[in-house]
Amino acid sequence: MLAYCDYIADRINAHLSGDVVNNNFYIKDVSKTNFDLHPIDGYMLSTKKTISVTDFNGKKYRVTVEELDE
Repeated sequence: MLAYCDYIADRINAHLSGDVVNNNFYIKDVSKTNFDLHPIDGYMLSTKKTISVTDFNGKKYRVTVEELDE
């Protein structure tokens, strides 16, 4: 079965980045989508994706998209 973590993370990132471009009052910054990679060799450990978001007060948040094993 296919996993859609890339697609879901891309849609979240695009929407939040659009808020920054459109001068949304609440969102100040959105990072690129980060992959769950091995720290030395760089190969993919899982399909998990993370995005860092900063609000107008400077508070940071982490948005995580990952498969659930159910």
